[in-house]
Amino acid sequence: MTTPTPTVPFTTSAAAHDQDPWRTKVLRKCGESVEVKQKFFDAYADRIGELSQRMAQSFAQGGKLWVMGNGGSACDAQHVAVEFIHPILEKRKPLPALDLVSQAAVVTAISNDKDFAKIFVDQLDLWSHAGDMVLALTTSGHSPNLVYALERARAHGMLTIAFSGKDGGRVQDVAEYCFTVPSFSIHRIQESHVALLHILWDLIHVALGEEDVV
Repeated sequence: MTTPTPTVPFTTSAAAHDQDPWRTKVLRKCGESVEVKQKFFDAYADRIGELSQRMAQSFAQGGKLWVMGNGGSACDAQHVAVEFIHPILEKRKPLPALDLVSQAAVVTAISNDKDFAKIFVDQLDLWSHAGDMVLALTTSGHSPNLVYALERARAHGMLTIAFSGKDGGRVQDVAEYCFTVPSFSIHRIQESHVALLHILWDLIHVALGEEDVV
């Protein structure tokens, strides 16, 4: 039995690496991602540290985190929730975080019978309480269902947070904390949002007195 020959030849030559256009593309895109994130965290480091302490205080007082988004940001909302509910590091306690995107029957019922713009605000009205936290993830900052939810949450005494992109959009006017990735690349924005999620999650646990691990 013969081993199939790879369709793409492998080479260990440094010169060949330098001449490989696909390697150049990979490194260029990676460099763009790193640069966007570095500038983003340089701009918001102080606010992120402040927010982590406020969220830790809310969790300590029995607050819950409600998370929402649309499309790829809906997937990130689910990611946020599972990180808090099921921490992967030893000695990190689970914290109550729930996404508002997972119940397809609820979301489609509200959309069909009322208005897609109400899918999050209606759920918040039913389940949330003053002292809770609301996090909206959006690459544009203009989604009406997120704007309405943040407005209602703030009016009801909840801590409002937005991860946004481009110029920040409408959410920056209604969220107490808005972290905007100043890029028009959806990929770069979402990559920065996920990095912020992980760093914020880590810092909240540190603010709650847990070990500051790498």
